[in-house]
Amino acid sequence: MTNTKERAEDNLPLVYQCRLPLSTRTVNHLADLLRHHLKTIRSRWRILPPGKISVIVLAVLRHDQRLADMAGGNGVSEFTVRRWRDELIGLLAAQAPRLDRALRKIAKQGGEVVLIDGTLIRTQRRTGITDRRNYSGKHRTHGLHFLALTDENGRLICISAARPGRTHDNTAARHDHILAHLRAAGLGALADLGFRGLDNDILDPVIVTGYAASRTHKLTPGEKEATRVLAVGRAPVEHGFAHLKNWRILTKLRTDPARATQLLRALLVLTNLEVNR
Repeated sequence: MTNTKERAEDNLPLVYQCRLPLSTRTVNHLADLLRHHLKTIRSRWRILPPGKISVIVLAVLRHDQRLADMAGGNGVSEFTVRRWRDELIGLLAAQAPRLDRALRKIAKQGGEVVLIDGTLIRTQRRTGITDRRNYSGKHRTHGLHFLALTDENGRLICISAARPGRTHDNTAARHDHILAHLRAAGLGALADLGFRGLDNDILDPVIVTGYAASRTHKLTPGEKEATRVLAVGRAPVEHGFAHLKNWRILTKLRTDPARATQLLRALLVLTNLEVNR
């Protein structure tokens, strides 16, 4: 009897505690969102309360915890954790602001310019010809391209849909009609050299980029100073990306690329909750 009991104890799963570096405000927001959703769909019962479900999903997003690990530590199935994750990501993504509304809000608050930049989120390499379009020659890795806009302080206000990693910043901006939306809101934008040629209006440019030297043209002292000042002005956009990439699930996406847009927009909402607390 003793040996049998010892073997049974050896098969018990080991569970450890881990600190989740998020505010109570974020957890409560997610829990309230889930409670309202359950009331809307008239779902009377879940195996765990909304607050506990929110913590589990946030752990998956923040620490990139595996679903099977979170399931085993909370006495539920991996499928259940996956369903909770997808459900809450969908609810959060629905709260992400639209581009035109976000720009109008910035203009209404007295803002004059926004910051725009593109980034690559690494993904797992998949076999087949179709995955070649996700290879970025610039970064020499497979990934998905996203375009983001921030305010002057680096607060994320909008993020584009996911596109193949080889997509150029200008191509993504043209597809989203960034120039037209900026003119409609009466705002300007600071961008890097990747957006040169997007705005060809010399008299009244909306998108301002720096100067690039070439073999036949060396930058004048004035052009160098203007480029330096512009680089300082658009530095906060990198801070916005840094806050977003604190969610370790973005270290290397394993989700379906078709769901990546929804995931990034959900993380944008969570990031703003954390940054603006």
